[in-house]
Order: sequence, then structure tokens, then C-alpha cells
Amino acid sequence: MRIGIDLDGVVIDSQTTFRTYEEIFSIEDLDNRKITDFEEPNYQGRYVWSKEEQEKFNQKYLLKAASESGLMPGFLPVYNRLKKLGFEMIVITARGGLIKEMIDDAKRLLNENNIVFDKYFWNIHNKLEVCQKENIDIMIDDDYKIIQQLSNAKIKTLYFRDTRLKRLNETDYVHEVNNWGDIYRYFSELKK
Repeated sequence: MRIGIDLDGVVIDSQTTFRTYEEIFSIEDLDNRKITDFEEPNYQGRYVWSKEEQEKFNQKYLLKAASESGLMPGFLPVYNRLKKLGFEMIVITARGGLIKEMIDDAKRLLNENNIVFDKYFWNIHNKLEVCQKENIDIMIDDDYKIIQQLSNAKIKTLYFRDTRLKRLNETDYVHEVNNWGDIYRYFSELKK
């Protein structure tokens, strides 16, 4: 079975760190501008920031936040178990699109933890195309828009939903998970 896996918010606990720096930036640089949409997974949708403000945030905090982020709790033991069960795991991530050095930072974190995926697709903005080309059986992602796009194309998805993010109805192609224990249970039951 071929599993597609997003990195940020799924393998790397970067979303929590990004959100912290988004708030620091909003308070200190943007005169305490508030979040406008808590359900949005990315700051571009959560706040009303101009392109210049987004670029300033990216330059000031994005790589810093990425470098301070660790692995999601429970990822490593589940990764090891899934590899032992013979699952093929393929990274499909947008990481590197805003700041290329974020790819090197992710590679550093994966190498430090002896994590080797079967394939890597960096700076991907059309995950559907890659999932179709790579014959992905199930994609794990934390962005509801990507989940909707993939499920509409009849690709099974695990929606790694963090608190406050938009809730989706579960279907044959959308299953919500909230941690790596949920993911392990899902794949263990598939193997039966």
C-alpha cells in the first residue's frame, strides 16, 4: 500500500510553532491584528495580511519557526511499525515553496531521527497530480482544501485535523484522525 504523507502539521509539529510566531508577528508588527478565520489551516487564510506583510512574516519567522519544530508526538513509533508492516510512504509536501531552505531543515530533522521515506516530492502545490501519478492509496494531510480535492477525485484521505480547523463530514474517502495513534489504528484495521 502506498501512503502519501504531508510533512507540516502531520509529521512535523510545525503548525503549533508557526501559529505562535504568527501571533507574535501580529501583536508586535501589525498592531495586534486578530485572526479572522480560525478554521483556515494556513496564516494566509487565518489573517488579513497584505502580500508585503506576508513576505515580511516569511522572512522574519518562517525558517526560524520551522527550525524550532520537532516531530509530531507518536509519529516515530507508528512510522517504524508501518514500515515493518511493509507500507510504502511517500512525502508530498508544499514545504520549500516559500523559503527553499525549509527543505534542508526538514531533511535535517528527518536525518536526526533516522527517518527515510520511499520518495520525496517537495514544493508541491498540486498534490492531486502527484497522488494520481504515484498511485497513492491513502493521503494523510492537515489541509481540508487538499482533503476535499483528493476525496472528490476518489483518493482515500486521512484528515489530520487540529483543533479549531474546519470539520469535514466523513465519507468513504475522508476519515478524520487527530494523532498518530488514530493513524496506526486505521492502518492496523486495514491490514486485517
